[in-house]
Amino acid sequence: MTTATAKKTDSLPISYDDVLAAVARIKADLPPTPAEFSQVLSEVAGTEIYLKLEIFQHTASFKERGALNKLLSLSAAERKRGVIAASAGNHAQGVAFHAGRLGIPATIVMPKDTPFTKVKRTEILGAEIVLSGKTFGDAMATAKRLEQDKNLTFIPTFDDPLIMAGHGSAATEFLEKFPKLDILVVPIGGGGLISGVAVAAKAINPKIRIYGVQSEIYPSMKAALEGRTIDPKHQTVAEGIAVKEAGVLTRQVVEALVDDILIVTETLIEGAINTFIEVEKIVVEGAGAATLAAVMEYPELFKGHKTGLILSGGNIDPKILAYSLLRGLARDGRVSRLRVTTPDLPGSLAKLTAIVAENGGNVIEVYHQRQFADIALKYTNIELVVETKDARHTDMIVAAMQGEGFEVHRKPLT
Repeated sequence: MTTATAKKTDSLPISYDDVLAAVARIKADLPPTPAEFSQVLSEVAGTEIYLKLEIFQHTASFKERGALNKLLSLSAAERKRGVIAASAGNHAQGVAFHAGRLGIPATIVMPKDTPFTKVKRTEILGAEIVLSGKTFGDAMATAKRLEQDKNLTFIPTFDDPLIMAGHGSAATEFLEKFPKLDILVVPIGGGGLISGVAVAAKAINPKIRIYGVQSEIYPSMKAALEGRTIDPKHQTVAEGIAVKEAGVLTRQVVEALVDDILIVTETLIEGAINTFIEVEKIVVEGAGAATLAAVMEYPELFKGHKTGLILSGGNIDPKILAYSLLRGLARDGRVSRLRVTTPDLPGSLAKLTAIVAENGGNVIEVYHQRQFADIALKYTNIELVVETKDARHTDMIVAAMQGEGFEVHRKPLT
């Protein structure tokens, strides 16, 4: 991409004045979220890391900023008629929560396969839920139809000047507390967050660098700026930025003001989720964790800088979080699955588990296989899931088993 200074910005969909107007409009109802320096992450990453914790919004997502700014701009007549949005995630909750607070009837259209917990959580916030279609596109089509049929006001997910400007308030808060930041890293889905952030940050400090981050599976904004489209074949752990088509208005801002878009792997996003839990003791969803993944994947861009990461949300499915943590333990060598071939004699299993215990490991699971084993009749396969300190500790236990005559093979934890 071209650098931000190479583009004229006077014809963009929003201005810094729009962001300041949003700040003034929402500040009474939306207190600033915490922003903190992370000593440990800084040591790991080789750059000073500062965190903007949007995970501490009431609905655990930055989406409240734009939703509230849009809702507060409505006329009395529009408020009375009600609003509608299409979303299966954070936008749904942001609209539902603030519409409920303001006494505005809200309808949220979600795909039929939206997880029940998300539907229930949005319903609890006061919205009427309509389940329609299999995809977000199907839900959007239904929402647009209901907008016309019921004369409702549509609240866009990202491609709207008031939504974008509202999100920009995150940058004003961040830079007010840490004015010497020289890089901001922001996740990109449709582009609403990074658009508002870029406009505000570049106005406050024209020299600041803005990096967007997208998953390798959904690089929609990067593709759009390169004149391409995407056709994702897989799901991403960063579902908050899993947007197939970038916004039209947001694209203009990103092209003008964002210095580059960085693509990160799923493995690094998973690792970043786990790092936030282990190091900072906070839960960050995949979209927000992608910012740290970018720092880890492109260290040369950040070394020696003061880098701010916007952690966009904390709404991660507990099941996905559990899987991520378990996979992380396996990748780090702290949990391993071992297949041991041994003569089928009394005491073999006891001897095997004793070796693990004597070497400081912990046996989590045991599976003794006889009838389906593809080995000689008088032998058996024993599978152990073993917990250790790290990969070197596991190597030591395997070596001890082999020293006692056991044949040991490691198996992936899948």
